Amino acid sequence: MFDFLIKSNPQRMQSLQKRGLTPNDSRALFALEKEGKPIGVLARELACDPSNATWLVDRLERAGLAERRSGEQDRRIKFVMLTTNGKKAIDELLREYHRPPTEFSRLSVQEVRDMCEILKKLHGLERVDLSQKRKGK
Repeated sequence: MFDFLIKSNPQRMQSLQKRGLTPNDSRALFALEKEGKPIGVLARELACDPSNATWLVDRLERAGLAERRSGEQDRRIKFVMLTTNGKKAIDELLREYHRPPTEFSRLSVQEVRDMCEILKKLHGLERVDLSQKRKGK
């Protein structure tokens, strides 16, 4: 799976590059998808320093994909919100990311269905303990 993801990475990178985004820009963009959040919260979610999150937000603002707003309760807190263009970029990226790679054409319909079922199972698991599975538990 890892090898396939690495091999198919150029397709995802092309989607980002035509929008002038880096992978970290897209992580920040998708982290803002549902609602705005303070930069400190964004930094924690991205596991980075607040100054790095600020730098990412600066890039998203320059691209017209996000904007800072003062908090209603505490004006010192800056919330980062998606713009209409930011929401549109997420929708476009998701459409492109969900376009099957050409390698999928080698699979039968049943193989694709089986893979989808396996991925649905994996999506719901935090961590699979393979040693327990081997013992039949």
